[in-house]
Amino acid sequence: MFIFQKIAEDKIKEAIERGEFDNLEGKGKPLEKEESIRIAPELRLAYKILKNANLLPPEIETLKEIERLEDLLPKISDENERYRYIRKMNNLVTQFNLMRNTSVSLEKKQYYFNKLTKKFSKQ
Repeated sequence: MFIFQKIAEDKIKEAIERGEFDNLEGKGKPLEKEESIRIAPELRLAYKILKNANLLPPEIETLKEIERLEDLLPKISDENERYRYIRKMNNLVTQFNLMRNTSVSLEKKQYYFNKLTKKFSKQ
């Protein structure tokens, strides 16, 4: 593999010396950032269609719904109702983690009812 890299580098150096790269279109201008570089290749077209339609990818929609429910939790006084919201949030977290298909250490964490109940009862 090294030999092919060496040959390619030599060809590029020769082209530079001949001035073949002097008048290229866009010379001196910054490169456009490709937003889709972090998106899996098989999803890029779908995400581009969503973006052109001013829609968010499903993962982002799910995250927004989790945040909305999280913001509502402190306003709920009924413990049973709060428990239902937390269950719904945990279901959404599970969906989100499955959509991302990432390492377990990078997954969004579940919400724990007892911990959140103590937190909101102190307020």
